[in-house]
Amino acid sequence: MLKKIAIGIIAVVVIILGLALTQPNSYTVTRSATIKAPPEKIYGLISDFHNWTLWSPWEHLDPNMKRTHSGAPAGVGAVYGWEGNDQVGAGRMEITGAAAPSKVDIKLDFLKPFESHNTTVFALAPEGDGTRVTWTMSGPSAFMTKLMGVFMSMDSMIGPDFEKGLASMKAVAEK
Repeated sequence: MLKKIAIGIIAVVVIILGLALTQPNSYTVTRSATIKAPPEKIYGLISDFHNWTLWSPWEHLDPNMKRTHSGAPAGVGAVYGWEGNDQVGAGRMEITGAAAPSKVDIKLDFLKPFESHNTTVFALAPEGDGTRVTWTMSGPSAFMTKLMGVFMSMDSMIGPDFEKGLASMKAVAEK
């Protein structure tokens, strides 16, 4: 009986590992929202990491989170680092490209709970009486990401956070 249970457990583990290996080598998560504010106002919320405390969905998950700012005060060269509890982990962002008021490119490095290197892009485009903000994150799928992908996609893990962040950004920008 124990032998059958052990074989069953091994079979499940092998199947899960096999499914992980079939996951894509990269991922992309994108969300958009229309905000009734000029692109210049929204651009300032994104291109200055000091303003992320106003709208980022992760800023309030750990009241004791340690934040560091270095490099340029805003725009290309601005760097933001954080270290916090298990919900926020540790990481670093650096603005690598900026075209005011339409685009911000960010190099996003997660250090904890596991290492991951990604690219984030905010694109802003006039739309009617507002601005269409599109938030995209993409990166390689390391084995751990692929393993998690067997049970839950990156889109379903991160997408709701992007939606919450865009809703907060909208509330701040429309004041």
